[in-house]
Amino acid sequence: MPNGSLDKFIFSHDMRFSWDKLNEIALGIARGINYLHQGCEMQILHFDIKPHNILLDSNFVPKVADFGLVKLYPCHGIIVLCLLALQGEQ
Repeated sequence: MPNGSLDKFIFSHDMRFSWDKLNEIALGIARGINYLHQGCEMQILHFDIKPHNILLDSNFVPKVADFGLVKLYPCHGIIVLCLLALQGEQ
């Protein structure tokens, strides 16, 4: 993708987005994940959404990438809910 991954922009002090552009990117990511979960014949669960796996095209439209950990589930009206508990440092 022409603009690389989102992490290049999030973790850079030189490259900044306006709040409007950040909102557009966040909504684009949410739409992409919603499509994977509900818009496909099979539910696609990504399991690795992070800035490095969000690519930006020439207009900074986000694209979900890296489907290495993906899990597929049949849609048949079933919603798969996943809860992930993160253990903090102690």
